[in-house]
Amino acid sequence: MNTFGRLFRLTSFGESHGTGIGGIIDGCPAGLELDINLIQNDLARRKPGQSEITTQRKELDQVEFLSGIFEGKTQGTPIAFVVWNKDQHSNDYEALKDIFRPSHADFTYIQKYGTRDYRGGGRSSARETISRVVAGAVAKQILAKNGITVQAYVSQIAEIILDKPYTELDLSKTEKNIVRCPDAETAKKMITRIETALKNRDTVGGVITAVAKGVPAGLGEPVFNKLHADLGFAMLGINAVKGFEYGSGFEGIKMSGSEHNDVFIRAGKGIRTKTNNSGGIQGGISNGEDIYFRVAFKPVATLLKEQQTVDRNNNEVTVNPKGRHDPCVLPRAVPVVEAMAAMVLTDHFLMSKISVF
Repeated sequence: MNTFGRLFRLTSFGESHGTGIGGIIDGCPAGLELDINLIQNDLARRKPGQSEITTQRKELDQVEFLSGIFEGKTQGTPIAFVVWNKDQHSNDYEALKDIFRPSHADFTYIQKYGTRDYRGGGRSSARETISRVVAGAVAKQILAKNGITVQAYVSQIAEIILDKPYTELDLSKTEKNIVRCPDAETAKKMITRIETALKNRDTVGGVITAVAKGVPAGLGEPVFNKLHADLGFAMLGINAVKGFEYGSGFEGIKMSGSEHNDVFIRAGKGIRTKTNNSGGIQGGISNGEDIYFRVAFKPVATLLKEQQTVDRNNNEVTVNPKGRHDPCVLPRAVPVVEAMAAMVLTDHFLMSKISVF
């Protein structure tokens, strides 16, 4: 399954050490004045080599559009694009071609397909998320035309937690530091924690929080394809994601029903809720409040230290990977989370009866 979405659809292609990564966006409405700089900016936020706490693979990640855009506007036809790979070190993986690396997709790919591209993880590499970021950046521009924004930030690295709700944060400060945490003091602690893992040739995980503002009431479905279910499906399809919760999430179980219920109140000529434990979604349908959710990422599976494993012939071996890898995926995953959320919201927006432009 290489296609995501129903009306706004992305089909992605490419491998980490192949010629390039790309995709085809179908269902994008005609007449959207596409800002390529905004797309390129999101790619820059995702690309490797952007700081000392990310992989040092050097890629420009310059997107090239092949179809679907004329004179700066979308034509309602398939939008094809590609980002060419430039800095592959495939020889770093030659010694691993018959080895099943711990917690990687090596073993499961062999079980499913009988073959695999061992260079940098092939199709299972997080480099595939390039296509999601491009499509998500297009989706963001559709949403922006309708007053909807999606923003994510790092709220936890290992045991370092930003223990403030998003409503108390200035999210415009998210891009002010290399870990993409909007609280400067917490960001410093997070960076130190990642640097410690890097020094120990180890990795750490964490949590990304995302907020969608301006979402109108009425998006989503009441049974299957509930809005929160589609968001969860999208997030759990991102590399290294181990968990998803929205609204009060797991903490909500500590509350009584009378504490947890979001009471409706009059707001001018409209209706709002006094609290937002529902995370902007009730009965699978948006209620007009902010949609917020959290996504848990595991520590990166590739460690630059020896580990015991087995190979394709069931021999016990020691694996000691080479290459350039992230000690923590969180900073580069922020635009990926935004992209997947934007595609889900755009898909549901197009399925609603709301005018797009």
